[in-house]
Amino acid sequence: MGTVKKKGFYLALFATALAMVVVVLGAYTRLVHAGLGCPDWPGCYGQLTVPETAREIAVAEALFPDSPVEVGKGWAEMIHRYVAGLLLLVVLSIALVSWKHRKEPGQPVVLPFFILGLIILQAAFGMWTVTLKLWPQVVTLHLLGGFATFSLLFLLTLRLSGMGWKKLPSDALKGLKVLSMAGLLVAIVQITLGGWISSNYAALACPDLPMCQGQWLPPTDFAEGFDITQEIGPNYLGGQMDSAARTAIHLTHRMGALITVLVLLLLSVRVLRYSRQLSYSSRSSLKKIAVSVVFILTIQVILGLSNIVWHLPLPVAVAHNLFGALLLLSLVALNYRLHVSGDE
Repeated sequence: MGTVKKKGFYLALFATALAMVVVVLGAYTRLVHAGLGCPDWPGCYGQLTVPETAREIAVAEALFPDSPVEVGKGWAEMIHRYVAGLLLLVVLSIALVSWKHRKEPGQPVVLPFFILGLIILQAAFGMWTVTLKLWPQVVTLHLLGGFATFSLLFLLTLRLSGMGWKKLPSDALKGLKVLSMAGLLVAIVQITLGGWISSNYAALACPDLPMCQGQWLPPTDFAEGFDITQEIGPNYLGGQMDSAARTAIHLTHRMGALITVLVLLLLSVRVLRYSRQLSYSSRSSLKKIAVSVVFILTIQVILGLSNIVWHLPLPVAVAHNLFGALLLLSLVALNYRLHVSGDE
């Protein structure tokens, strides 16, 4: 690994770890209902920190009479913003380094600047999350943007890692590439459904297993549940949909989970079978990624079931968000491995 690549690699690795922290903090902020812990942006009640003294709280509540100060929720929101701001600065550094060394062999340039643009867009979504009072469309897109940032930083880290992965034999590889891409798309759809559940507070719409509300077919309203034209204006903290709409979202997420499990298990089996014809080094890298997919998928399913059985305990719900992101990363790694054309 050359000096330039090493510098870029460690920066990208640090940014990836920081992005994971942002994802976890974002999940925690949503789950403790702190999305409006600060009613303005980028500060909190007009300050750079959360009002805590009696005088500061009095001034803050005079400025925002409809938003009583809740110090714990305010700090949950502000810490998330601080870490996201630090991530923006780190990615800006990565982009500047990539531009400075753009003529070096193997130095990515487009990807770092794309990630920088994505994080700037994420900042805008963070602002709109507050100013539009947790409008579900914006909250869901903000979550997806966070997952996309995390995944692309991980992809950049892989590209800068200098692992020396060799081109794979073409026998049966084309079909495996298609299946791997399909697995990635299925996971993205399932994550989107998870985001829609979270933004519409539908996680506990079905509090039992394997049935829902003691029925195999409870009352549902898919038209309202997946209405993406919800008006801007109401405060969406706690959700605005009725029970039947939330049930429809929850049941769709359950069906999506079954499809995701089947597709990713099929993909993993196909990858392991394919790897048998490879040299030891190539077989080892593919096997490790496939096993990682199955392991993370298993943990994710257990966490999802635990959320229902124990009625959304905070640590489990946060871990469910994290492992959803890690599952996405494992599929990014698999697709990258299958498509890599030679030494990086």
